[in-house]
Amino acid sequence: MSRKTPAPPALPASYGDAVAQLEQLIAGLESGQLPLEDLLGQYQRGTELLRYCRERLQAVESQVKVLDDDAAEAQPWTDE
Repeated sequence: MSRKTPAPPALPASYGDAVAQLEQLIAGLESGQLPLEDLLGQYQRGTELLRYCRERLQAVESQVKVLDDDAAEAQPWTDE
């Protein structure tokens, strides 16, 4: 009888969903109520969510930088 490895959880639908999941994980970890067997899995999921959030933030920062650079190069608008 072989033991199946569960499929990895899907990525969150949004940054807000990831943050909400992280908050739930942290609350569970801090509560001390999780069985020892579940702690590592929850910690791993937390690191995945954290990585997702960091990647999303970096993508937004890159977009803002492009917009800022474009705005700095734009000619000021005058009503002449």
